[in-house]
Amino acid sequence: MSQADQSVPAVARVDWVAQDPASQRVLELARRVADTSATVLITGESGTGKDQLARLIHELSPRRDAPYLKIDCASLPPELVESELFGHERGAFTGAVERKLGRFELAQGGTIVLDEVAALSLPVQAKLLRVLEERTFERLGGTETLRIDARLMALTNTDLARLVAEGCFREDLYFRLNVLTIAVPRLRDRPADILPLAEQLLGRLAAIHGRLGVSLSDGARRLLETYAWPGNVRELKNALERALVLSTQPVLQPEDFPDVLRAATDAVAGLTAGLRSLEEIEREAIRQTLEATRYKITRTAEILGISRKTLLEKRKKYGLD
Repeated sequence: MSQADQSVPAVARVDWVAQDPASQRVLELARRVADTSATVLITGESGTGKDQLARLIHELSPRRDAPYLKIDCASLPPELVESELFGHERGAFTGAVERKLGRFELAQGGTIVLDEVAALSLPVQAKLLRVLEERTFERLGGTETLRIDARLMALTNTDLARLVAEGCFREDLYFRLNVLTIAVPRLRDRPADILPLAEQLLGRLAAIHGRLGVSLSDGARRLLETYAWPGNVRELKNALERALVLSTQPVLQPEDFPDVLRAATDAVAGLTAGLRSLEEIEREAIRQTLEATRYKITRTAEILGISRKTLLEKRKKYGLD
């Protein structure tokens, strides 16, 4: 994908479902910070919609017509992160056959988003700190000092304060990023959003798959409301897409959804009688999904809407080897 493909067109429209009071508070914060140029740190579990919120802030801001550029710090090899951020001159390193502009240069007047900022190495953190303090940088292998006019937003599902205490994240950078912080709640902590989100996502997915007019039955709606959604909005979208693709009926029924949803929902229904804890319910959901995928870790994590690392940690925790 080219660098130009990373930008979000100014005409893009981001909808933030905010029926629940917790989401309404997030939306109000987003509106307040949008008019400023201050650095924003967006925190929250994987799949809660941090990137969606960052795009919303950009589109509500005076920078909406300028580029929106995002870099996934966790997916790029460490040796490429600096080049992606700051660019490089020809001959800066082996393979640098021509000048390349970095995201800070390409995002002039717009917004640059660092997704999973905790994955940055300490040397890159030091360079990023300088950019935030001085608003200047140089391309790798270059001597020209360039000024930037781009708003920075950082996203993370990690406790940065804990990483600072462990010596894995610079304290001074943490304080620079932590100017304005917005914590996106887990989906289960904003229950009033579940059905409106499901309806919105289903409408978009139905258009993509040529299934316009598909709706949710009362039973399916109860299923979605009852489930705990450990994978948050991403898991909700995956579950809806699976049901939409596999069902041939105009109204989606509970049986169209993944077994893990029904199993967990049945477990919740039996909590009073069986006095099962939420950990037991989570363990059962993970166990059933692992069995259904024949213990394919990547596929199981995708279905549950959690990272591979989180799944491996929970698998060890619950003794599901």
